Amino acid sequence: MNAPWKSTIAGARDPFMGYVCDDLTLDVIRTVCDEMGWPQEKAFKGGLRNAVQSLSISASPQILLVDLSESGDPIGDINGLAEVCEPGTVVIAMGQVNDVRLYRDLMMSGLQDYLLKPISPDSLRDAIAHAQMILNAPKHDDGSKDHPHMSMAIIGTRGGVGASTIATSVAWLLSQQQGQLTGLLDLDVHFGTGALSLDLEPGRGLTDAIDNPSRIDGLFIERAMIKANDKLSILSAEAPINSPILTDGTAFFQLQEEFRAAFENTVIDLPRSMLIAYPHLLQDVNVAVVTCELTLASARDAIRMLAWLKSNAPQCQTLVVANKVQSGGVEISRKDFESSIERKIDLMIPYDAKATAQAAKLGKPLVESVRSSKVSAGIITLVDMVKNSTVPESIDDDSAAKPKKSVMAGFKSLLAKK
Repeated sequence: MNAPWKSTIAGARDPFMGYVCDDLTLDVIRTVCDEMGWPQEKAFKGGLRNAVQSLSISASPQILLVDLSESGDPIGDINGLAEVCEPGTVVIAMGQVNDVRLYRDLMMSGLQDYLLKPISPDSLRDAIAHAQMILNAPKHDDGSKDHPHMSMAIIGTRGGVGASTIATSVAWLLSQQQGQLTGLLDLDVHFGTGALSLDLEPGRGLTDAIDNPSRIDGLFIERAMIKANDKLSILSAEAPINSPILTDGTAFFQLQEEFRAAFENTVIDLPRSMLIAYPHLLQDVNVAVVTCELTLASARDAIRMLAWLKSNAPQCQTLVVANKVQSGGVEISRKDFESSIERKIDLMIPYDAKATAQAAKLGKPLVESVRSSKVSAGIITLVDMVKNSTVPESIDDDSAAKPKKSVMAGFKSLLAKK
Protein backbone atom coordinates (compact mmCIF):
# COMPACT_ATOMS: atom_id res chain seq x y z
CA MET A 1 0.00 0.00 0.00
CA ASN A 2 3.03 2.18 0.42
CA ALA A 3 4.28 1.86 -3.16
CA PRO A 4 6.44 4.97 -3.67
CA TRP A 5 7.86 4.75 -0.17
CA LYS A 6 9.11 1.19 0.19
CA SER A 7 10.58 0.77 3.65
CA THR A 8 14.34 0.57 4.08
CA ILE A 9 16.60 1.26 7.03
CA ALA A 10 15.44 4.46 8.66
CA GLY A 11 18.84 5.46 9.98
CA ALA A 12 19.06 8.62 12.07
CA ARG A 13 16.19 10.44 10.40
CA ASP A 14 13.58 12.29 12.43
CA PRO A 15 10.83 9.98 13.65
CA PHE A 16 8.06 12.41 12.66
CA MET A 17 7.23 15.60 10.76
CA GLY A 18 3.84 17.19 10.17
CA TYR A 19 2.78 19.95 7.76
CA VAL A 20 -0.72 21.35 8.32
CA CYS A 21 -2.85 24.27 7.20
CA ASP A 22 -4.71 25.43 10.32
CA ASP A 23 -3.95 26.21 13.95
CA LEU A 24 -6.54 23.83 15.42
CA THR A 25 -5.01 20.81 13.69
CA LEU A 26 -1.52 22.05 14.55
CA ASP A 27 -2.44 22.07 18.25
CA VAL A 28 -3.73 18.47 18.06
CA ILE A 29 -0.56 17.28 16.33
CA ARG A 30 1.74 19.04 18.78
CA THR A 31 -0.17 17.53 21.71
CA VAL A 32 0.29 14.02 20.31
CA CYS A 33 3.95 14.76 19.53
CA ASP A 34 4.47 15.74 23.14
CA GLU A 35 2.90 12.45 24.29
CA MET A 36 5.19 10.49 21.96
CA GLY A 37 8.28 12.30 23.18
CA TRP A 38 8.83 14.04 19.84
CA PRO A 39 9.73 17.74 19.51
CA GLN A 40 6.65 19.87 18.97
CA GLU A 41 8.70 21.96 16.56
CA LYS A 42 8.50 19.13 14.05
CA ALA A 43 4.86 20.09 13.38
CA PHE A 44 4.90 22.96 10.88
CA LYS A 45 2.35 25.33 9.42
CA GLY A 46 2.04 25.32 5.63
CA GLY A 47 0.47 22.14 4.30
CA LEU A 48 1.62 19.94 1.44
CA ARG A 49 3.40 22.61 -0.62
CA ASN A 50 5.54 23.58 2.34
CA ALA A 51 6.35 19.89 2.86
CA VAL A 52 7.56 19.51 -0.75
CA GLN A 53 9.72 22.61 -0.52
CA SER A 54 11.24 21.65 2.83
CA LEU A 55 11.91 17.99 2.01
CA SER A 56 13.55 18.87 -1.31
CA ILE A 57 16.50 20.24 0.68
CA SER A 58 16.34 18.15 3.88
CA ALA A 59 16.08 14.51 4.93
CA SER A 60 12.66 12.88 5.05
CA PRO A 61 11.32 11.62 8.42
CA GLN A 62 10.23 8.08 9.18
CA ILE A 63 6.58 9.21 9.44
CA LEU A 64 5.32 12.20 7.44
CA LEU A 65 1.91 13.82 7.99
CA VAL A 66 0.70 16.22 5.27
CA ASP A 67 -2.44 18.35 4.98
CA LEU A 68 -4.21 18.38 1.59
CA SER A 69 -6.82 21.01 2.54
CA GLU A 70 -5.31 23.73 0.32
CA SER A 71 -4.34 21.42 -2.53
CA GLY A 72 -6.16 21.90 -5.83
CA ASP A 73 -4.73 18.68 -7.28
CA PRO A 74 -4.17 16.22 -4.39
CA ILE A 75 -3.00 13.30 -6.56
CA GLY A 76 -0.60 15.45 -8.56
CA ASP A 77 0.77 17.06 -5.41
CA ILE A 78 1.23 13.67 -3.71
CA ASN A 79 3.17 12.45 -6.74
CA GLY A 80 5.33 15.55 -6.44
CA LEU A 81 5.91 14.74 -2.78
CA ALA A 82 7.00 11.22 -3.73
CA GLU A 83 9.79 12.70 -5.84
CA VAL A 84 11.39 14.43 -2.84
CA CYS A 85 10.72 11.74 -0.20
CA GLU A 86 13.41 9.23 0.60
CA PRO A 87 12.62 5.50 0.60
CA GLY A 88 11.33 4.29 3.96
CA THR A 89 9.01 7.21 4.71
CA VAL A 90 5.46 6.29 5.70
CA VAL A 91 3.11 9.04 4.54
CA ILE A 92 -0.23 9.90 6.18
CA ALA A 93 -2.48 12.53 4.62
CA MET A 94 -5.42 14.49 5.96
CA GLY A 95 -8.04 16.61 4.29
CA GLN A 96 -11.61 17.89 4.23
CA VAL A 97 -12.88 15.99 1.18
CA ASN A 98 -14.88 12.87 2.07
CA ASP A 99 -14.88 11.04 -1.26
CA VAL A 100 -14.24 7.34 -1.80
CA ARG A 101 -12.71 7.89 -5.26
CA LEU A 102 -10.16 10.33 -3.87
CA TYR A 103 -9.43 7.92 -1.01
CA ARG A 104 -8.89 5.07 -3.45
CA ASP A 105 -6.59 7.13 -5.70
CA LEU A 106 -4.57 8.28 -2.70
CA MET A 107 -4.13 4.73 -1.43
CA MET A 108 -3.04 3.58 -4.89
CA SER A 109 -0.49 6.42 -5.03
CA GLY A 110 1.22 4.96 -1.97
CA LEU A 111 -0.23 6.70 1.09
CA GLN A 112 -0.55 4.70 4.28
CA ASP A 113 -3.71 6.45 5.50
CA TYR A 114 -6.06 9.35 4.88
CA LEU A 115 -7.66 11.12 7.86
CA LEU A 116 -10.75 13.28 7.58
CA LYS A 117 -10.59 16.70 9.25
CA PRO A 118 -11.22 17.78 11.90
CA ILE A 119 -8.95 15.07 13.29
CA SER A 120 -9.10 13.86 16.86
CA PRO A 121 -6.09 12.92 19.01
CA ASP A 122 -7.31 9.31 19.09
CA SER A 123 -7.50 8.95 15.30
CA LEU A 124 -4.03 10.49 14.95
CA ARG A 125 -2.58 8.17 17.59
CA ASP A 126 -4.07 5.16 15.80
CA ALA A 127 -2.66 6.27 12.45
CA ILE A 128 0.80 6.81 13.95
CA ALA A 129 0.69 3.45 15.74
CA HIS A 130 -0.15 1.72 12.47
CA ALA A 131 2.67 3.58 10.69
CA GLN A 132 5.13 2.45 13.37
CA MET A 133 3.91 -1.12 12.97
CA ILE A 134 4.61 -0.89 9.22
CA LEU A 135 8.10 0.47 9.86
CA ASN A 136 8.94 -2.23 12.40
CA ALA A 137 7.37 -5.16 10.58
CA PRO A 138 9.66 -7.79 9.02
CA LYS A 139 9.94 -7.34 5.27
CA HIS A 140 8.83 -10.14 2.97
CA ASP A 141 9.52 -10.76 -0.67
CA ASP A 142 6.18 -10.40 -2.42
CA GLY A 143 7.44 -12.56 -5.25
CA SER A 144 7.61 -15.58 -2.95
CA LYS A 145 3.82 -16.00 -2.85
CA ASP A 146 2.73 -19.29 -4.39
CA HIS A 147 -0.93 -18.27 -4.66
CA PRO A 148 -2.08 -14.89 -6.02
CA HIS A 149 -5.01 -13.46 -4.13
CA MET A 150 -8.45 -14.46 -5.45
CA SER A 151 -11.50 -12.33 -4.72
CA MET A 152 -14.99 -13.71 -5.41
CA ALA A 153 -18.35 -11.95 -5.05
CA ILE A 154 -21.54 -14.02 -4.71
CA ILE A 155 -24.58 -11.97 -5.81
CA GLY A 156 -28.19 -13.14 -5.76
CA THR A 157 -30.55 -11.92 -8.47
CA ARG A 158 -33.40 -12.13 -5.95
CA GLY A 159 -33.75 -12.57 -2.21
CA GLY A 160 -33.93 -16.21 -1.22
CA VAL A 161 -32.08 -17.71 -4.17
CA GLY A 162 -29.42 -19.09 -1.80
CA ALA A 163 -26.48 -16.78 -2.53
CA SER A 164 -25.53 -16.61 1.17
CA THR A 165 -25.64 -20.39 1.52
CA ILE A 166 -23.33 -20.74 -1.47
CA ALA A 167 -20.99 -18.00 -0.19
CA THR A 168 -20.59 -19.68 3.21
CA SER A 169 -20.00 -23.11 1.69
CA VAL A 170 -17.51 -21.79 -0.88
CA ALA A 171 -15.53 -20.00 1.84
CA TRP A 172 -15.50 -23.17 3.96
CA LEU A 173 -14.32 -25.29 1.03
CA LEU A 174 -11.51 -22.88 0.15
CA SER A 175 -10.27 -22.99 3.74
CA GLN A 176 -10.72 -26.71 4.43
CA GLN A 177 -10.47 -28.49 1.09
CA GLN A 178 -7.93 -26.13 -0.49
CA GLY A 179 -6.18 -25.37 2.81
CA GLN A 180 -5.93 -21.64 2.05
CA LEU A 181 -6.43 -18.65 4.33
CA THR A 182 -9.87 -17.33 3.46
CA GLY A 183 -11.88 -14.32 4.59
CA LEU A 184 -15.68 -14.22 4.30
CA LEU A 185 -17.03 -10.67 4.11
CA ASP A 186 -20.81 -10.58 4.61
CA LEU A 187 -21.94 -7.13 3.51
CA ASP A 188 -25.60 -7.55 4.40
CA VAL A 189 -25.09 -5.36 7.44
CA HIS A 190 -28.58 -5.71 8.94
CA PHE A 191 -29.66 -9.19 7.87
CA GLY A 192 -26.42 -11.06 7.15
CA THR A 193 -26.39 -14.80 7.85
CA GLY A 194 -22.68 -15.57 7.37
CA ALA A 195 -21.99 -15.95 11.09
CA LEU A 196 -25.43 -17.37 11.88
CA SER A 197 -25.03 -20.25 9.42
CA LEU A 198 -21.82 -21.24 11.21
CA ASP A 199 -23.37 -20.91 14.68
CA LEU A 200 -21.17 -17.90 15.54
CA GLU A 201 -21.81 -14.50 17.08
CA PRO A 202 -21.01 -11.83 14.46
CA GLY A 203 -19.68 -9.23 16.90
CA ARG A 204 -19.40 -5.49 16.13
CA GLY A 205 -16.42 -5.60 13.79
CA LEU A 206 -18.24 -4.69 10.58
CA THR A 207 -20.33 -1.89 12.09
CA ASP A 208 -17.23 -0.48 13.82
CA ALA A 209 -15.40 -0.51 10.48
CA ILE A 210 -18.23 1.40 8.81
CA ASP A 211 -18.34 3.97 11.62
CA ASN A 212 -14.54 4.43 11.69
CA PRO A 213 -12.98 3.53 8.32
CA SER A 214 -9.70 5.27 9.22
CA ARG A 215 -9.11 2.65 11.93
CA ILE A 216 -9.19 -0.29 9.51
CA ASP A 217 -5.79 -1.95 9.29
CA GLY A 218 -4.23 -5.36 9.70
CA LEU A 219 -4.52 -5.26 13.48
CA PHE A 220 -8.19 -4.23 13.26
CA ILE A 221 -8.91 -7.15 10.90
CA GLU A 222 -7.19 -9.57 13.26
CA ARG A 223 -9.25 -8.40 16.24
CA ALA A 224 -12.61 -7.83 14.54
CA MET A 225 -12.98 -11.03 12.54
CA ILE A 226 -14.50 -14.19 13.97
CA LYS A 227 -12.63 -17.44 13.37
CA ALA A 228 -14.68 -20.37 12.06
CA ASN A 229 -11.62 -22.62 11.81
CA ASP A 230 -7.84 -22.25 11.52
CA LYS A 231 -8.07 -21.06 7.92
CA LEU A 232 -11.47 -19.30 7.77
CA SER A 233 -12.37 -15.94 9.33
CA ILE A 234 -15.68 -14.09 9.03
CA LEU A 235 -16.67 -10.44 9.20
CA SER A 236 -20.43 -10.18 9.54
CA ALA A 237 -23.01 -8.07 11.39
CA GLU A 238 -26.53 -7.96 12.78
CA ALA A 239 -26.96 -4.20 13.00
CA PRO A 240 -30.23 -2.99 14.60
CA ILE A 241 -32.88 -2.41 11.95
CA ASN A 242 -33.76 0.95 13.52
CA SER A 243 -30.18 2.17 12.92
CA PRO A 244 -29.57 2.94 9.23
CA ILE A 245 -25.99 2.54 8.03
CA LEU A 246 -24.76 5.82 6.55
CA THR A 247 -21.51 5.48 4.62
CA ASP A 248 -19.91 6.57 1.35
CA GLY A 249 -18.37 3.12 0.92
CA THR A 250 -14.86 4.02 2.08
CA ALA A 251 -14.96 1.33 4.78
CA PHE A 252 -15.93 -1.39 2.29
CA PHE A 253 -13.07 -0.51 -0.03
CA GLN A 254 -10.57 -0.39 2.83
CA LEU A 255 -11.80 -3.76 4.13
CA GLN A 256 -11.18 -5.31 0.72
CA GLU A 257 -7.66 -3.86 0.72
CA GLU A 258 -6.87 -5.38 4.11
CA PHE A 259 -8.46 -8.71 3.13
CA ARG A 260 -6.09 -8.87 0.16
CA ALA A 261 -3.15 -8.43 2.49
CA ALA A 262 -4.37 -10.89 5.14
CA PHE A 263 -5.88 -13.77 3.11
CA GLU A 264 -5.28 -15.86 0.03
CA ASN A 265 -8.99 -15.75 -0.84
CA THR A 266 -11.79 -13.27 -0.23
CA VAL A 267 -15.41 -14.37 -0.55
CA ILE A 268 -17.90 -11.48 -0.52
CA ASP A 269 -21.58 -12.13 0.16
CA LEU A 270 -22.76 -9.06 -1.74
CA PRO A 271 -26.41 -7.92 -1.57
CA ARG A 272 -27.55 -6.86 -5.04
CA SER A 273 -28.64 -3.42 -3.78
CA MET A 274 -25.01 -2.55 -3.04
CA LEU A 275 -24.19 -2.64 -6.75
CA ILE A 276 -26.27 0.52 -7.08
CA ALA A 277 -24.88 2.39 -4.08
CA TYR A 278 -21.24 1.23 -4.21
CA PRO A 279 -20.26 0.17 -7.74
CA HIS A 280 -16.56 0.41 -6.85
CA LEU A 281 -16.88 -2.74 -4.71
CA LEU A 282 -16.33 -4.94 -7.76
CA GLN A 283 -13.38 -3.08 -9.27
CA ASP A 284 -10.85 -5.51 -7.78
CA VAL A 285 -12.99 -8.66 -7.75
CA ASN A 286 -11.77 -11.53 -9.93
CA VAL A 287 -14.93 -13.65 -10.11
CA ALA A 288 -18.59 -12.62 -9.86
CA VAL A 289 -21.05 -15.47 -9.26
CA VAL A 290 -24.57 -14.42 -10.29
CA THR A 291 -26.90 -16.75 -8.40
CA CYS A 292 -30.42 -17.16 -9.77
CA GLU A 293 -33.51 -19.37 -9.91
CA LEU A 294 -35.40 -20.51 -13.00
CA THR A 295 -38.14 -17.89 -12.66
CA LEU A 296 -39.29 -14.90 -14.70
CA ALA A 297 -38.25 -12.38 -12.05
CA SER A 298 -34.82 -13.95 -11.71
CA ALA A 299 -34.37 -13.99 -15.49
CA ARG A 300 -35.22 -10.30 -15.71
CA ASP A 301 -32.78 -9.36 -12.95
CA ALA A 302 -30.06 -11.65 -14.31
CA ILE A 303 -30.25 -9.76 -17.63
CA ARG A 304 -29.87 -6.43 -15.84
CA MET A 305 -27.11 -7.67 -13.54
CA LEU A 306 -25.05 -9.21 -16.35
CA ALA A 307 -25.29 -5.98 -18.34
CA TRP A 308 -24.20 -4.02 -15.26
CA LEU A 309 -21.20 -6.29 -14.70
CA LYS A 310 -20.14 -6.00 -18.32
CA SER A 311 -20.15 -2.20 -18.09
CA ASN A 312 -18.86 -1.66 -14.55
CA ALA A 313 -16.63 -4.67 -13.85
CA PRO A 314 -15.27 -5.90 -17.21
CA GLN A 315 -12.28 -7.54 -15.50
CA CYS A 316 -14.57 -9.97 -13.63
CA GLN A 317 -14.95 -13.53 -14.77
CA THR A 318 -18.72 -13.92 -14.55
CA LEU A 319 -20.45 -17.19 -13.68
CA VAL A 320 -24.19 -17.79 -13.81
CA VAL A 321 -25.30 -20.39 -11.27
CA ALA A 322 -28.90 -21.64 -11.17
CA ASN A 323 -29.63 -22.71 -7.61
CA LYS A 324 -32.51 -24.67 -6.05
CA VAL A 325 -33.29 -26.33 -9.38
CA GLN A 326 -36.15 -28.83 -9.10
CA SER A 327 -36.78 -31.75 -11.41
CA GLY A 328 -40.31 -30.69 -12.21
CA GLY A 329 -42.61 -27.69 -11.99
CA VAL A 330 -40.01 -25.03 -12.88
CA GLU A 331 -41.37 -21.66 -13.96
CA ILE A 332 -38.95 -21.40 -16.91
CA SER A 333 -37.01 -24.16 -18.62
CA ARG A 334 -33.23 -23.99 -18.75
CA LYS A 335 -33.34 -23.48 -22.52
CA ASP A 336 -35.73 -20.53 -22.28
CA PHE A 337 -33.79 -19.01 -19.38
CA GLU A 338 -30.52 -19.19 -21.33
CA SER A 339 -32.23 -17.73 -24.38
CA SER A 340 -33.45 -14.78 -22.35
CA ILE A 341 -30.07 -13.95 -20.78
CA GLU A 342 -28.24 -14.68 -24.07
CA ARG A 343 -25.65 -16.98 -22.51
CA LYS A 344 -25.29 -20.43 -21.00
CA ILE A 345 -25.91 -21.23 -17.35
CA ASP A 346 -22.51 -22.33 -16.07
CA LEU A 347 -23.75 -24.55 -13.26
CA MET A 348 -27.04 -26.04 -12.08
CA ILE A 349 -27.36 -26.85 -8.36
CA PRO A 350 -30.37 -28.99 -7.39
CA TYR A 351 -32.82 -28.20 -4.61
CA ASP A 352 -32.53 -30.32 -1.46
CA ALA A 353 -34.76 -29.10 1.37
CA LYS A 354 -33.68 -31.93 3.67
CA ALA A 355 -29.97 -31.19 3.34
CA THR A 356 -30.54 -27.46 3.83
CA ALA A 357 -32.58 -28.04 6.99
CA GLN A 358 -29.94 -30.44 8.35
CA ALA A 359 -27.19 -27.85 7.83
CA ALA A 360 -29.24 -25.16 9.62
CA LYS A 361 -29.88 -27.44 12.61
CA LEU A 362 -26.19 -28.31 12.95
CA GLY A 363 -24.96 -24.74 12.45
CA LYS A 364 -22.52 -25.89 9.76
CA PRO A 365 -21.99 -25.11 6.08
CA LEU A 366 -24.08 -27.31 3.84
CA VAL A 367 -20.99 -28.86 2.22
CA GLU A 368 -19.74 -29.94 5.67
CA SER A 369 -22.98 -31.17 7.21
CA VAL A 370 -24.26 -33.14 4.20
CA ARG A 371 -21.18 -33.88 2.13
CA SER A 372 -22.79 -36.63 0.04
CA SER A 373 -25.71 -34.50 -1.20
CA LYS A 374 -26.01 -33.33 -4.80
CA VAL A 375 -26.09 -29.74 -3.52
CA SER A 376 -22.66 -30.20 -1.93
CA ALA A 377 -21.37 -31.77 -5.13
CA GLY A 378 -22.57 -28.73 -7.09
CA ILE A 379 -20.85 -26.25 -4.77
CA ILE A 380 -17.63 -28.30 -4.87
CA THR A 381 -17.81 -28.14 -8.66
CA LEU A 382 -18.20 -24.35 -8.45
CA VAL A 383 -15.02 -24.04 -6.37
CA ASP A 384 -13.14 -26.29 -8.78
CA MET A 385 -14.31 -24.21 -11.73
CA VAL A 386 -13.02 -21.03 -10.13
CA LYS A 387 -9.71 -22.38 -8.79
CA ASN A 388 -8.84 -24.45 -11.85
CA SER A 389 -10.07 -21.93 -14.44
CA THR A 390 -12.34 -24.49 -16.06
CA VAL A 391 -15.19 -22.04 -16.59
CA PRO A 392 -16.79 -22.61 -20.01
CA GLU A 393 -17.05 -19.64 -22.34
CA SER A 394 -20.40 -17.89 -22.11
CA ILE A 395 -20.51 -17.08 -25.83
CA ASP A 396 -19.26 -19.28 -28.69
CA ASP A 397 -16.30 -17.99 -30.67
CA ASP A 398 -18.37 -17.71 -33.84
CA SER A 399 -21.18 -15.83 -32.11
CA ALA A 400 -19.70 -12.47 -33.03
CA ALA A 401 -20.76 -13.12 -36.62
CA LYS A 402 -24.36 -13.70 -35.59
CA PRO A 403 -26.85 -10.83 -35.29
CA LYS A 404 -27.52 -10.10 -31.63
CA LYS A 405 -30.88 -9.45 -30.10
CA SER A 406 -31.53 -6.51 -27.86
CA VAL A 407 -30.81 -7.05 -24.17
CA MET A 408 -34.46 -7.49 -23.25
CA ALA A 409 -35.53 -9.38 -26.37
CA GLY A 410 -35.21 -12.81 -24.80
CA PHE A 411 -37.12 -11.75 -21.73
CA LYS A 412 -39.91 -10.30 -23.85
CA SER A 413 -40.19 -13.57 -25.72
CA LEU A 414 -40.65 -15.35 -22.40
CA LEU A 415 -43.41 -12.96 -21.44
CA ALA A 416 -45.12 -13.69 -24.74
CA LYS A 417 -44.97 -17.44 -24.01
CA LYS A 418 -46.46 -16.87 -20.57
